[in-house]
Amino acid sequence: MDAIYEYDLVVIGSGPAGQSAAIQACKLGKRVAMVERKRGVGGVSVHLGTLPSKTFREAVISLKRGTVQRSLEAIGVDHVQMTMPQLLDRVSSVIHDEQQLIRSMLVRNGVKIFWGFASFVDSNTIMVDSADGDRTITTAFTLLAAGTRPVIPPGCPDQSSEESPIILTSDTVGKLREIPRSLVVVGGGVIGVEYASFFASLGTKVTLVERAARPISFMDHETVDELMHEMRTHDMVFRCNENVTSIKLIEEPTRRVQVELESGKRVTADAAIISGGRQGCVEGVHLECAGLVADERGRIKVDEYYRTSTPSIFAAGDLIGFPSLSATSAAQGRIAALAMFGAPVSPMGDSYPVGIYAIPELSSAGATEQKLSADKVPYEIGVARYSEIARGKIDQNADGFLKLIFHRETRVLLGVHILGANATELVHIGQAVIRLNGGLDFFLSNVFNYPTYAECYRVAALNAYNNMRASGGE
Repeated sequence: MDAIYEYDLVVIGSGPAGQSAAIQACKLGKRVAMVERKRGVGGVSVHLGTLPSKTFREAVISLKRGTVQRSLEAIGVDHVQMTMPQLLDRVSSVIHDEQQLIRSMLVRNGVKIFWGFASFVDSNTIMVDSADGDRTITTAFTLLAAGTRPVIPPGCPDQSSEESPIILTSDTVGKLREIPRSLVVVGGGVIGVEYASFFASLGTKVTLVERAARPISFMDHETVDELMHEMRTHDMVFRCNENVTSIKLIEEPTRRVQVELESGKRVTADAAIISGGRQGCVEGVHLECAGLVADERGRIKVDEYYRTSTPSIFAAGDLIGFPSLSATSAAQGRIAALAMFGAPVSPMGDSYPVGIYAIPELSSAGATEQKLSADKVPYEIGVARYSEIARGKIDQNADGFLKLIFHRETRVLLGVHILGANATELVHIGQAVIRLNGGLDFFLSNVFNYPTYAECYRVAALNAYNNMRASGGE
């Protein structure tokens, strides 16, 4: 571009995609500004989504095990007396520390932060509306990373502005004043499944309503079915293939939530979490002034390098839709920054790991059985259960398993799917092998530390090898 601009890149939003893009561009020697509408960096990931929910999860697990972790001891929390405010105190502490770390990294790398609301004047000009006064800045490139907000179903009471709501979203769970005795979760996506499992582990009577045949249906079906079995041990109830017709408040005799289903069923609970999808935060951004159009869910269409239809504007993170994970958003931001300035870069591809921090965890990388079957790809599986592994017995975590999927002819690893303790850590071994086009022979010839959960890879590979031999494929 021939024009002289105040900045080489302006990033709108300070979540994982925005942070990653801004720092990468600075590493390339570019002038970078970031516009954040909240008075704190980190975006939904740090303040309302990933970090709070995962911190909440670890506090719940500590309580469930009857132990008090050092982090909880530091704030004087006794697991026997733990309450919702005490759980949330731990969340607030982690959010504060992470926010400070992110801001320090941005400033140290030379990113100029503007606090305010950004909107387009044209494709290279942005207006920042802030309490300190409006500011117009020009830029060669812009990265849209403004994130998303929860979708409230039509007719559902919107309690987002109330001090003590009982109809909640993942963004407002932190407003709960006490652990509810009963809870209905509407929507069986990642967020819904995670919070349903957290509260079920705390002893809450949870009902999860999902319109599909099973929750998180994009994951390996066998793994999800095992998760549902585990969650039912906490008396969770699943209402799948169900559509919600109404959500309303009941004031008498006590304030409760009532969810009516198309089948005629009715679920009444002390509280509800609505997790039926998210909407891109594009209201007021004036996309039309930059030649852009969002879809009905506020999502921006991009190519594999996150370019939009306007050459100087890129978009990344939740704003572009699936997979909407913090890790993939960060990768997208980095790729976008490298691509816009002509640095060598490759697309992210589809072998990234997916981590679902339910209790127990799920994680996967690569293809699912249902996808391979639909594509008519010949495959064989190998399974290792935690009950077969010494580390599972040591940790009293015998209810997990690891499944490997290999191509029957080439023996290349096509997918890895894990349920159980450390699944989101363990998956990276399989992910690396997939990315390096490795397969069965790697696992058969490699040595894994004993006793570890990683030993599951060797056991699962041997199981797959035996299955191939038994069916005449070896």
